[in-house]
Amino acid sequence: MSTISTPDSASRRSLLKGVAVAGVGLAAAGAAATVADAKTPAPARAGKATADRLVTKDGTSLYFKDWGTGPAVVFSHGYPLSSDAWEDQMFFLLQNGYRVIAHDRRGFGRSSQPSGGYDYDTFADDLAQLVEALDLREATFFGHSMGGGEVARYIARHGQSRVAKVAFVSSVTPFLLKTATNPQGAPKELFDTFRAAVQANRSQWNLDVTMPYYSFNRPGAHISEGLRESYWRQGQATGFLAAYHALGAFSETDFRDDLKKITVPALVIHGSDDQIVPLEISAKLTAGLLPHAKLIVYEGGSHGLLHVDKDRLNADLLAFLHG
Repeated sequence: MSTISTPDSASRRSLLKGVAVAGVGLAAAGAAATVADAKTPAPARAGKATADRLVTKDGTSLYFKDWGTGPAVVFSHGYPLSSDAWEDQMFFLLQNGYRVIAHDRRGFGRSSQPSGGYDYDTFADDLAQLVEALDLREATFFGHSMGGGEVARYIARHGQSRVAKVAFVSSVTPFLLKTATNPQGAPKELFDTFRAAVQANRSQWNLDVTMPYYSFNRPGAHISEGLRESYWRQGQATGFLAAYHALGAFSETDFRDDLKKITVPALVIHGSDDQIVPLEISAKLTAGLLPHAKLIVYEGGSHGLLHVDKDRLNADLLAFLHG
């Protein structure tokens, strides 16, 4: 394992350039994103899932993937992405006998774009409705980046009766914002800068941030333009309201008490070169709040472990499921 020093002001700007990464979702059509309560028509009644849609209690249509049979694994994606971000892990675990489920969070990807509900209580309740509609039991929950907070809040609000294990990958937990009780966090003014960027040139920022996100800005890095374009495409599909308001959600939500309620086996994976959510203010603290956690640090690993280190990550997640 390795450690990194507390970020200085320059690295904090890089962090939040990326923390916003996790959050600079772009509108598929900017003007359309300003329309309140634009929802995708769904054929199912609230609470009942069709092949790939669930209508929540407030009428939001959630898109989801549900592949295979066997023990269930539920994936929560990062910001500003969609369930597509997990496709390498989903396909791998599908081939290894698991049922894999992932949804596009409200306002993200192919889900509808309501005018409100961009907070972790609502995200967790949406996830709970999907888990209940699919009647998932003894499921393992994986959360990446912003999705780690979603998993933590889901368990805090809905308990562990359907949960077997949890894994946090490059997660925003336990708390990113600098406060009197969290002096290692980043100041709110930095997140305000990213909110301003959402309103300025979101498309360019969404492209630029892929460099620190995948550590492509490091000397000798092998840059994948395909990965950069995939990130940009997913970010573009995210609605304006989600892109703007979820920035506050993942940066200002305190998950410390949520994590203390998780008593099932937990795995925490993080890269030592994560420029988006630095290791020492996230994974190390997260692991310390979980009573049954194993921390794995990928030396030189970026925030984008799901793709850049997918073979190692897939093996570690499979070993955790088998353990």
